[in-house]
Amino acid sequence: MNGSIQNRDSFLDNVAANLKRSRRTGGVVKPQWKHAPQHEVYRNYSPDQLKKELENHCERIHTRYVETSSQHLPDALEEAVANYGNGLVCTWNDPRFSEYGLNPLMEKWETNRNLHVWNSVKGDENVKLAEQANVGITFSDLTLAESGTVVLFSSAAKGRAVSLLPATYIAIIPQSSIVPRMTQAAEMIHEKVERGETIASCINFITGPSNSADIEMNLVVGVHGPIQATYIVVNDR
Repeated sequence: MNGSIQNRDSFLDNVAANLKRSRRTGGVVKPQWKHAPQHEVYRNYSPDQLKKELENHCERIHTRYVETSSQHLPDALEEAVANYGNGLVCTWNDPRFSEYGLNPLMEKWETNRNLHVWNSVKGDENVKLAEQANVGITFSDLTLAESGTVVLFSSAAKGRAVSLLPATYIAIIPQSSIVPRMTQAAEMIHEKVERGETIASCINFITGPSNSADIEMNLVVGVHGPIQATYIVVNDR
């Protein structure tokens, strides 16, 4: 059933009246700030310097950092999964797995019945299998050096459950995806919108394994997500 909006005009008129101005019906002009310090953080850093910042921050967010080449990525990924005890692996239906030469490894897991690739046709079965998986693996679409955050754009083929429900999580990070901080990620997303591109309805910002310190400031890992995480940075530049 489609919903309908009731009393919208009267509600907005009332808000404008309480703000002591007429109601605005035109577009909003983006302000031009005199000072923009958010753009200065790591402004002149080289790609290798940004990668080093990411590595340093992984220590703070309790995340294992692995660096490899495209050629050796399959070995690094297989080792990372083995370090987590193997078991069922859940991944996105993402062409980058093929582009980075991971098909033979995935076929090996599939032969051993240890692989589930997200399939939108299967609906809720994907979620159930993600809950049962020991390892979730995705590529990072953008990576924030300042906070050690991977940015994931979900889609029908890239369910967010892959990074949230398995016991452990591995992010494959192309070095070319690393940007200084949230500022650049927001700009890139905004530029996509301005160009009329379709963007993900859900964009996840994930910083290492699940962490919570809500109760008496005591850090607890794994309350609402993976208890361990590994970042595999691929030198693709």
